[in-house]
Amino acid sequence: MKFPMLKKVLAAALFVTAGAAAAADTIELKMHSQIVESRPEAKYLQEFADDVAARSNGRLKINVFHAGSLGLKDADLLRIMQAGAVDMAMLYGEYFTRDAPELGVVYVQGAIRKPEDHLALLPTMRQIYEEGYAKWKIHTVGGVVSPVFKVGVHCKEPLNSLAQLKGKKLRVWGAHLVNTFQDLDVAAQVIPQNSMYMALQTGVVDCAYYLSTVAKTVSLQEVAKYEAYLHPWAAVPWMFGVSDKAWARLPQDLQAILADAGEAMWAKTRDAAVSAEREAAAVEERKALGINMLAPFSESDVSSFIAASDKAWVAMAEAAGPKGVDNYQRMKAAIAKLNP
Repeated sequence: MKFPMLKKVLAAALFVTAGAAAAADTIELKMHSQIVESRPEAKYLQEFADDVAARSNGRLKINVFHAGSLGLKDADLLRIMQAGAVDMAMLYGEYFTRDAPELGVVYVQGAIRKPEDHLALLPTMRQIYEEGYAKWKIHTVGGVVSPVFKVGVHCKEPLNSLAQLKGKKLRVWGAHLVNTFQDLDVAAQVIPQNSMYMALQTGVVDCAYYLSTVAKTVSLQEVAKYEAYLHPWAAVPWMFGVSDKAWARLPQDLQAILADAGEAMWAKTRDAAVSAEREAAAVEERKALGINMLAPFSESDVSSFIAASDKAWVAMAEAAGPKGVDNYQRMKAAIAKLNP
């Protein structure tokens, strides 16, 4: 009678030992993300982490720290990754202008005329970023291709031409755009997204240059009732970066799983990035919110904007040094193939 009980005890002990061994075999990686969890990119990132866990049968776990909750500053991220102080991170080239200015001039607003152009440029863009991050001892494994939203000019009165914008004050989100619009004799200033609503409400600016598709998320319709489409968003992709130190800790099969999961997310988000149906639905939604949709800026105005954008882009690239100029030339060569 004692032997069956002994077998049960041994079996239980073996089960516990096996469980402990499995737990010990699990490799966990910390991943920094500056994106709040409500944004689509954050949901894709969590889906990527879940996919890695499923593909590895739990042997590899990515712990995502959303909204900068690890306390890391994006300006310092390349140095942090190079030192291996964090295992993984979402990488966005325009954040690293201090340490790698050439990564901040890869892609600019006005680089594309059609949303489909963005997809054609992604391979060149991705290669440039991967090469740049590799210099900081960062291995890239795919990433998230952001949606190509419409970019419009949102005003308190009906304006839909560059001529009408002259004499008005325009909110933009970056220095390149300030220089672009100034070259067109339009007074532009950088105002953070969180201050944009108040700036329109109080008359600090008359119009805001903003992503039309998601304008409702900042209640722009309450302070700017008129909208005119200007161009498609040249959206810098988010890359999944792994420090070389963390990468070296992984056995080859887990490296392959991580790379495959990252590639799968890149493909999924790339295929969803351009959607005429999404953009049309967003327009109807904005109309229902009380927005007056004006005719888009003319082709002549768009061409003028693109020419001014390119002039500002060249100046930025030259200021970033020889590698900045090289990145600009590589992107321009890719763009020339789209519009021979």
